[in-house]
Amino acid sequence: MSKEKLHSSSTETGKADSAINKWLDDRFQLAALREFAKHKSVPKFRETIWYYFGGIALLLFLVQVCTGILLVMYYKGTEDSAFESVRFIDAKVNFGWLIRSIHSWSANLMILAIFIHMFSIYFLKSFRKPRELTWYTGIGLLFVTMAFGFSGYLLPWNELAYFATKVGTDITGQVPVVGKFMLTLMRGGADVTGATLSRFFGIHVALFPGIFAIFLMLHLLFIQRQGMSEPEEWAKLDPKEKKTIPFFPNFMLRELLIWLIVINILAVLAVYFPWELGKKADAFASAPQGIKPEWYFLFMFQILKYIPGKVWLFDGEVLGVLFFGVGIGLWVLVPFWDSKIKSGHRNKILTYIGIGIVVFMITFTTIAWIAG
Repeated sequence: MSKEKLHSSSTETGKADSAINKWLDDRFQLAALREFAKHKSVPKFRETIWYYFGGIALLLFLVQVCTGILLVMYYKGTEDSAFESVRFIDAKVNFGWLIRSIHSWSANLMILAIFIHMFSIYFLKSFRKPRELTWYTGIGLLFVTMAFGFSGYLLPWNELAYFATKVGTDITGQVPVVGKFMLTLMRGGADVTGATLSRFFGIHVALFPGIFAIFLMLHLLFIQRQGMSEPEEWAKLDPKEKKTIPFFPNFMLRELLIWLIVINILAVLAVYFPWELGKKADAFASAPQGIKPEWYFLFMFQILKYIPGKVWLFDGEVLGVLFFGVGIGLWVLVPFWDSKIKSGHRNKILTYIGIGIVVFMITFTTIAWIAG
């Protein structure tokens, strides 16, 4: 092809692209979006690595959605069919065992990523004004994700899931005043039955995804409006000393590289450590040894085991539930009570509190895991 024809072809292509861009820009104001993307940046300092965990959690949520859609095509959420439908997925559906394993592993990794993201936000003090609502929506995402895990755990209707759900809902029933109502609402009756399974299936695939989507949209909106948080030490630097990374394409390409690493880790876990199905649940069988909730509830489960049945005039489990309720409430409201601390060592106090909580959770989770 001659140079004249090549030049003519490229000119026509450029005109076509220009026309498409103009057509889209007239309708969606893409010029403002491109200008925003051009100037969006991320602070560059030694803790920048923690910024990636929010994106990792988002990736794992997308994996959850995709694999969940594939699984629900074959799953039957009834007492008579749930276990058999999961066994059919594992044994008969092409790569069904792999999809189920990816779904289970990604759920656990997603909760881990959100925990890491939450604590990094706490230690970087990124919950302070004007980012209080970003913190609250992030906490909402954590709670909904844990509820996702709790409801999804029962769906295979196997022995371990059945008795673990029974233990978990029993603890909920110990909440003062509203505990009995919440217990009946969750179980759909007095005990864990097929009605509980149907209820958990419904909220797992319909209610929780909608709530999660609302929190996620608000969370992302707040982040985009306020930009990436800057550590107090970094913000005090001279503007000439501050280093930033352009979000597009630099930070985004690094995020995509980390996503690729996470996908590989997820694939290795799913292939070499497939999620076991176990035995079908039997309400009349005795509970097997070592029944315990998922790892993200283990530290609470272990603490409740240490509390005596009666503490003075009060039931031990009720006091334990109250203790965790107050602790969770204080954690959620950290932007509020942080603003009330007038000490000059305010940052150190918060850091020590955070370190204590992390050590507390890891210690009792490890003890519960070793105890079996």
